[in-house]
Amino acid sequence: MLQEAFRDQAISCTRLGSPFMGQLLGILADYWPANSRLGQYFATFSGDIGPSGASLPLRIAGGLHALVLSDLAPALTRVYPPNQSEDALLRDTVLEALHTHEVFLLDWVQSPPQTNEVRRSAALMPGAAVAATYFDLPVYLSELGASAGLNLMWDHFDVALPEGSFGVQAPALTLSPDWNGPMPPQRLPRIAQRAGVDLNPLDPSDPADLLRLTAFLWPDQPERLALTKAAASVACTEIERSDAIDWLEHRLTNAPDQHMHLIQHTVAWQYFPSDAQTRGRALIEAAGARATQTRPLAWLSLETDGDTKGALGAALTLRLWPGDKTLHLGRADFHGRWVKWAGMT
Repeated sequence: MLQEAFRDQAISCTRLGSPFMGQLLGILADYWPANSRLGQYFATFSGDIGPSGASLPLRIAGGLHALVLSDLAPALTRVYPPNQSEDALLRDTVLEALHTHEVFLLDWVQSPPQTNEVRRSAALMPGAAVAATYFDLPVYLSELGASAGLNLMWDHFDVALPEGSFGVQAPALTLSPDWNGPMPPQRLPRIAQRAGVDLNPLDPSDPADLLRLTAFLWPDQPERLALTKAAASVACTEIERSDAIDWLEHRLTNAPDQHMHLIQHTVAWQYFPSDAQTRGRALIEAAGARATQTRPLAWLSLETDGDTKGALGAALTLRLWPGDKTLHLGRADFHGRWVKWAGMT
């Protein structure tokens, strides 16, 4: 089962543009040290260990990357990107690191992978711009599964598209997705107040938390690392540690007049228990039924609709109240590499 989880994750990472992760996880599938303390921990782990569950392969890969980023394993650094290594050299060096740094890695793998994929804002930003064409009001922004809150900062970003760019002057970062489709509306709404929730929020100003954010990025994708650090430099929202739906109920109740309440989440809803999804949807729809032109509600989501392998990406959907209008805006890669924009349909 563990070998299968490593292989499945290797295929997924390769498909998502990381041949190094495919190589690394393939090696771990074949040469995992089953008799080590790490091996015993993984062997006795209860529950789903694959990508839809505890993601043990990504946990250990993140721990190895953390050793590199922290300059704790010089030999490992020499075989990691941007360097290229033959399978035999990478295998021997990784197995040595698993042994030498076993205490560090055993501690690291106690927590699940956690990233804050900034490139998803390339889908959120045009979605928010569409919402603003319906309700020209300042935004009261709420994010579920916000992690470190980096995607709450999209009003500091710019998106470069084939026909031009949109965003802000002097952005903290520029997103450059592979864009397929017409230009979206180019005027972003003004964020008047922003907040987020996560079961395990990270503080990007804390070096240990920033290490976790960056270590779970893939070593041969330096753009993701650079964008995460750039977004972290402007992040200013303290993310609340709480149950997402309990927190959302409070936000829905306290949304102010003369503001559009925009709820956003990206690849997070699928991880909520089914009863939480049902309750959350009911709360949002009930708030939508109470919405008015001066207190509208927008629900912007980038979530899987059945594609678990990453080939088709996630669906970008916007629901608006009053009126309960649903717009299927297109699809985007789970990591924001590409956006297929359908327009305001």
